[in-house]
Amino acid sequence: MLTSGCVPASGKRVIQERIFSLLQSCNSETNIAQIHSQVVLNGLSHKNNIITKLLSFYTASGKLQHAHKLFNQIDNPNITVWNHMIRGYASSHTPWKSVQYYNQMVSTEFEPDGFTYSFLLSACVRGELVKEGEQVHATVLAKGYCSDVFVNTNLINFYANQGGVEQARRVFDDMTQRSVVSWNSILAGYVRCCDFDAARVFFDKMPQKNVVSWTTMIAGCAQNGQCKQALLLFDQMRRARVELDQVALVAALSACAELGDLKLGRWVHWYVKKRQKEPSVRLNNALMHMYASCGIIDEAYQMFTKMSRKTRVSWTIIIMAFAKQGLGKEALDLFKDMLSDGVENSGVRPDGTTFIGVLCACSHAGFVEEGRRIFDSMIHTWQISPRIEHYGCMVDLLSRAGCLDEAYELIETMPFKPNDAIWGALLGGCRIHKNSNLASRIANRLVAELDNNDQAAGYLVLLSNIYAFAERWKDVVAVRQKMIEMGVKKPPGQSWIQIYGVVHNFVVGDMTHKHSSLIYETLCEITEQARVEGYKPDITEVLLDIEG
Repeated sequence: MLTSGCVPASGKRVIQERIFSLLQSCNSETNIAQIHSQVVLNGLSHKNNIITKLLSFYTASGKLQHAHKLFNQIDNPNITVWNHMIRGYASSHTPWKSVQYYNQMVSTEFEPDGFTYSFLLSACVRGELVKEGEQVHATVLAKGYCSDVFVNTNLINFYANQGGVEQARRVFDDMTQRSVVSWNSILAGYVRCCDFDAARVFFDKMPQKNVVSWTTMIAGCAQNGQCKQALLLFDQMRRARVELDQVALVAALSACAELGDLKLGRWVHWYVKKRQKEPSVRLNNALMHMYASCGIIDEAYQMFTKMSRKTRVSWTIIIMAFAKQGLGKEALDLFKDMLSDGVENSGVRPDGTTFIGVLCACSHAGFVEEGRRIFDSMIHTWQISPRIEHYGCMVDLLSRAGCLDEAYELIETMPFKPNDAIWGALLGGCRIHKNSNLASRIANRLVAELDNNDQAAGYLVLLSNIYAFAERWKDVVAVRQKMIEMGVKKPPGQSWIQIYGVVHNFVVGDMTHKHSSLIYETLCEITEQARVEGYKPDITEVLLDIEG
């Protein structure tokens, strides 16, 4: 135990060295508080090496209030102390305070160094301080730091993060020395701007790629709908023998979920079990989502039950999974378990996305009263303002159940302009319950408001089908004639299936597939077998030939 009191000079040196040694090895907040108290008791608050080390710990651990108090006790802070404060606030929730410390530093006639400008630029990125960042750039040029790799890399990151990838590229091109971080910053800028062509060209030119380079490309493609490209890059990353990190694995699983690539998804699961001793919650969630999206609900649920820690996202994924499979009761039971778990373990509570899954489950299961109650509890119990997706779920629920007037009234009173999905749900309900009068009123209103023929196509086709169900053939002909006059064509529906890792797309009447003759021959055999078994197709929605 270190003590204060009347200690000879040699003894104070020993105490000072001992305290500094403890600071060097300290990794506990409790221990740092005890060491700090010993610094004060032994009168070492004026020792710069000790104070700087204490300050470094506080700023690195986010204890900025303690850092601020300690900083105010220093009579003549050196450049290292100033940089610690600027760096600490740069990664905090108040990055603009880094600018305040910088201005204070400059006012005391201290000369900033390259680290100062780099930390300051990081603060400008985090705080979206565009004007301040541009001023830093001007100062860097004036002070002659334009050859500093660290400063230039942070300049690139600053411009790339605010969408100025061209300016970032100019900084990059002017650099005489570049690090892999510099290359990655430009790459991230292209990906952030969704310029994947430029990103791929730049990626291919990189003299050195690290795991960040690969994951930037893979995650960027997966998050922006380029899932096939993401998986191609993931395969190249594997072949390059780059260690697959969590970001790459999660991105690959996301792409597998989107494409229904169960084979690769299972391989990723095998890799995770082999290489990851304790997979993160995020990785487990991605695996669960992949299985659910591929329709393997049992394995998704097994993943869920084995998770030692479940977040709101975990619960939402599994609730959504059961809802999409039409297992409404099971989804609602899970929702009740989630609420119970939240009460017991605190912190796990539903959000807007969770309620979309629950309301979707009610819709598919036909639980009208339950859906009304949950929608009401979302607003009044959980204080969640419904988004247009929630209204869409309720309209779908009510329309499927035949509560068409209530659904229409809900649309009229909601604080959003109805979108295609909402009107489509109501018109779908009109088709199911053969309410051609309401459908006609809605469709005519929509077509009159729309100036996009592609949007009108779906409504007109649906209205035509509703008239056909009601055997209002003159109205069917009138709608089809209007479609011809407007030049409206219904976009063809597509389906796809994965066989041995290859995804095959199909469009009605398409003959471009290399096995199309065999496919149609098999389809004819299936159709004939169905006819023999007594199947009669419903042709009420078949388009009329009104041109002949």
